[in-house]
Amino acid sequence: MLKVTELTKTYGHGTKAVQAIGGLNFEVPTGKFVSIVGPSGAGKTTLLKCLCGLLKPTTGSVAVDGAEVAGPPASMALVFQDYRASLMPWFSIARNVGLPLEGKISSKEIKERVDAALQSVGLGHSHDKYPWQLSGGMQQRVAIARAVAYQPSILLMDEPFASVDAQTRADLEDLTLRVQRQTGATVLFVTHDVDEAVYLSDQVVVMTSAPSTVRSIVDIDLPRDRDQITTKSQPRFTELRRDILTMIKRPSPVEVA
Repeated sequence: MLKVTELTKTYGHGTKAVQAIGGLNFEVPTGKFVSIVGPSGAGKTTLLKCLCGLLKPTTGSVAVDGAEVAGPPASMALVFQDYRASLMPWFSIARNVGLPLEGKISSKEIKERVDAALQSVGLGHSHDKYPWQLSGGMQQRVAIARAVAYQPSILLMDEPFASVDAQTRADLEDLTLRVQRQTGATVLFVTHDVDEAVYLSDQVVVMTSAPSTVRSIVDIDLPRDRDQITTKSQPRFTELRRDILTMIKRPSPVEVA
């Protein structure tokens, strides 16, 4: 579905050049949930911007279904970290969710998709409300509903639950798993939270410090369906969490050298 080949990104020129990404290679299989984790400053958000065509790589390429990404692909949707910046406060919830579809499909189909998307995130009765009337967690549900209504093949999520409390975060994690299961979308999820990555994912891509490369790709062999209590109580969950945390905390042999 999505292939990253020798991707690098350097900011600035000459003596002031700073390399954020130093040659990344990985693939995201169709229909899988893949998380990206790494040390602070590892270039995770920079990578995401390159993947969705908002930022041009310095070298290397990103391909979706074999076609190189040169701009935002029509098959891709992005859920941002800050829901407050991604929703229009002067538009109703229904209008916010349907906004990316305006001019692309009929009003009748927009309404049908908006209704279904809001229902899927538990906001079926919030069409006429405005973002400022909802809690932070509910606003992020609206952002997820907007992505669902767009019906993307690939959903990119940039630390989407970082601004909410722990209980809301757990609820949104379960919501995301449910929506992904229902839609079959391929999900690439950037997070700084290793527990979250292990709980949600089929695979976790572990990045090194900047200039970033892929240190390891970890298969998460926990059974589906997942549950906040049962899954996180399993010895295998603890094992995977420890292994990934160790890779993030300890520098690789190359970095030491």
